This record gives sequence, structure tokens and C-alpha cells, in this order.
Amino acid sequence: MLDLIIKNAKVIDGSGSPWRKADVAVKDGRIVSVGLIGDAEAEEIIDAEGLFLAPGFIDIHSHSDQGVLAHPRAESRILQGVTTELVGNCGISMAPSNDDHVDMLKGYTDGAGDYSWRSMSDFIDKLDEIRPSTNIACMLGHGTLRIAAMGYSAERPDKKQLDAMRALAKEGMEDGAFGITSGLIYPPGSYADADELAYVISAVAPYGGFYATHMRNEEALIVESVKESIDTAVRAGVPLQISHHKTCYKPDWRVTPKMTIAMIERARREGHDVTCDQYPYCATATTLSVNIPDWAFEGGFEAVKRRLADKETRARIKREVNDSIGDSWDDYFVSSLASRENAWQMGKSIPEIAQKLGLEPTEAFFKIIVDEDNHVNEVHFAMCEEDVEYIMQRPFVMIGSDGWCMDMDAPGKPHPRNYGTFPRVISRYCRERQLFTLEEAIRKMTGMSANRAGLKDRGYIMEGMWADMVLFDFEKINDDPDFQQPQRPCSGIKRVYVNGVLTARDGVHTGARAGVALRKNRQ
Repeated sequence: MLDLIIKNAKVIDGSGSPWRKADVAVKDGRIVSVGLIGDAEAEEIIDAEGLFLAPGFIDIHSHSDQGVLAHPRAESRILQGVTTELVGNCGISMAPSNDDHVDMLKGYTDGAGDYSWRSMSDFIDKLDEIRPSTNIACMLGHGTLRIAAMGYSAERPDKKQLDAMRALAKEGMEDGAFGITSGLIYPPGSYADADELAYVISAVAPYGGFYATHMRNEEALIVESVKESIDTAVRAGVPLQISHHKTCYKPDWRVTPKMTIAMIERARREGHDVTCDQYPYCATATTLSVNIPDWAFEGGFEAVKRRLADKETRARIKREVNDSIGDSWDDYFVSSLASRENAWQMGKSIPEIAQKLGLEPTEAFFKIIVDEDNHVNEVHFAMCEEDVEYIMQRPFVMIGSDGWCMDMDAPGKPHPRNYGTFPRVISRYCRERQLFTLEEAIRKMTGMSANRAGLKDRGYIMEGMWADMVLFDFEKINDDPDFQQPQRPCSGIKRVYVNGVLTARDGVHTGARAGVALRKNRQ
């Protein structure tokens, strides 16, 4: 007796091959047959006539490790068809740590949990304990390794500290991590030079890991940042993933993406394994304090507050913030924050908040991050649609949300990418804009991501694969979440299965938590 048969589906297998009409059978969480199954019996038989069946979407760039302990149902992930996530991106992972620096890690990650774990193995065990709704694969964050080795110091590491970071990276890979990431705009990762990065990152090469980077600059110096990223990966001997590739410098819109894509194409012609991921929106999202200059973060956020309390140092920080932001504060919105007292600020731009507070925008910005003790996030409208489309069409660009797992009643106005990234690619860029075929859209969200991560038995509708699957109506699928109402399920998704277990039906989470914590080379 089979567990599940989905009959008459238009199966897109994740490889980019044309869809084909087939039945799919599942037993004990795995796909056991794809073809004409006939009169076989099953606990559940579904007629999928007219619907497409695809592998569950793999989010190659997620931050759900920072929220999954508090939100294991991962509604914002499941209800858009995501079944597997790679977490620990932008240099920010929840492990490893040590007793000396765990409080700094708490501030750096802004995550949930008691932080009782110390090793990556401990954290993966914790994920298994909570039974998340999605499968989770962990990356090591370079920033996290640096905190464990030397706290928030801006100094160049000595040999002992370098070796400590490298040893932690090696241990993390042996624990089951899939690679290493950097966040070169976030202190303390931003304090690292190319030599440090190459030395630490090379530790993952013998384990088949890859390097994903939030580059040092995505604005006026983006070309230099792409060069640094490629050079670092080549020196380290690892494949490179450029995270959420975009251009945020308005004077260079429609120009620098063509330059950076050409650089990547050249690197690939020369034999270097370089790929990208991208989210399909014109706005970024991150912590509001990212607009504070790096030097002010040495010692952590408590040091930032002390520097802002000093008149002369505050004036210096303000000059540098104003030089960076210019007259663009209108493009920055508070998306979420921690306190009830300031909840009125969520969804409003910095100038709107400043006007109500009777302050000029930069002073309002300082007040917000201090009042909220850095637990405040922004949405920043920084890209143009032409660049988004140009990058997305490249065959080496896959889809990643750069989002978090959230409940449907999450406070504030978080970026809609948390809830709608993958259906948006299908509905807007495939169906409406016709930038690529549906098969290519699915490849960018499944098989290609599985190949990059090294997931050996996910990402495809094929015999022997785990039954992570999404059943959807191509004509009705839509990214209903938007910037005004992000906390909404996506329409057109009929069913989502994780390891063969029905986890969502018609936009409603079933309550199932069938996901597993994945360990590289132990899948």
C-alpha cells in the first residue's frame, strides 16, 4: 500500500526539462514512482488534472535560523511553497559560540532561544528537537566565527585568532554545515580583509563546502566588490555564491549590473564555479543600524550607544551617515521593532517619524535604534525593475528570499519577500513578463539550488528523492503579500508536502512539522 498517489499532474522535475503528464507515488516519505501508475492503491489519491507538480522550493538564502526556534511552523515559508532552507547567511549563523562571547552572539544574531548550544552540532540537534515544518541546512557565518575568536574587535587577527576561526570552520563542517558565508557590510565581519577571508574560508574546501557572500559594497563600489569576491573564492579553492545580487546605487542603475554579470560570465568561462541568487523585489531589508559606520560598531552595539552619547563622536557619526544617505531618507522605512511604545513607527518612513518626533531625519534615526536597543529593521527602496529583470534572466542566477520564517500574525510590515518570493517569480516574471519558461523558473528555485548546496536527494521530482513537493495552478498562483499587507498566504498553491507529509492545503498550514535538520554528507 502506497502512502500517496498524485495522478494526472503536469510534472516539472526541477532539471529544466519540459513538463510531462505523469502520476507520482510516495511511500515512507520518498518518491517511489513517476509515470503511469495504473490501479495501485494508496492511503490518499489526488487527481491533479490541470495542475503543475514541482519539487518543493529550496530557499538558497534564508535567515530562518534566527527565528525558527520561536516559529517552528514557519508559515511564511510553507505557504509560499518553500520546503528546504539554507540558513546562516550574510556571515550570521547561530553557532558556533563559547561562554566568553555568547552574549555578543545574541546581539549579533537577534535570534530566539536560550543559546545553550555552543557547537554547530549542538544547534543542529536543537533544530531536530523542535521539529520545524521545513528542512533546514546550516551554513557557518564568518562573522559568528570572528566573534567566537575575538569578539567585536576591529583589529586584524593574529595568527592564533586566525587559526581559531579556521579550526571552528573545520569543526562546523564536520558537524554537518554546508559551507561558509560572509556579511562584509556587518561588523565584525566587515573588519576582515581579503587575506583573513581566504584563509578561513579555505577550511571548508576539503568538505565540499561553498562560499556565499554578502559583498562589501552593493552600491558605487560594487564592481570592486565582485572582483574581491571572485578573487577570494579562487584563493580559497571553493565555489562562490554571490548573495542577493543587485545594484543599490541609483546613478549606476542599468549600468553596473551589465558589468558585474560580464565579470561573472568571464570567471565562469575561465573555469571558476561562480553563481548568484536574487530576490524579486526593488527593496532591500536589513537592520536599521546598518547605516551606522563600521568603526562605530567596534565593541558591539553598547559601544555604539556610548559613542552616540559623546557630543563630538556623535557629530562625526552624523556627518558620515549624512554623507552616505544624502537626501534619500524618504526611501527608508521602519518595518519592525521590538517595543509596543514605538509600534506606531512601523510602516512609516524615517522623515515621517522624524516629523512626529520633532527631529531632523538623522537624529530620529539615532533615537530609533537607541530606543529599540538595535532591535529594529528597515525596508529600503534601492533598486530598479530593469536591473532586477536583467540579473534574473541569467542562467546561473537562482532564487533566494533573504527572508525569515514568520507567523501570519507577525507584527509590523516586514518585507513581503518573507511571504511571497517564490510565487512572485512564477506569477510576475514567468507568467506575466515571460522572461523565461516555467520549467526554467522552477529550475532556478529547486534543482539548481540543490546542486549548489550539495543536497543529493532533494530538489527534483524523481524516484528515490524525498517527497518535498508543491502542487499549484499556474494561472492562479500569485504573490498576494505586498509592502502594505505582507502577512498573507500566496494564492494558487493547492498543496505543499514536506518529506511526504501534507503541510499546507489551499493557503492554510495543516500544523504538520515534518521537516528535518540536514547534515552535509549525512543525507
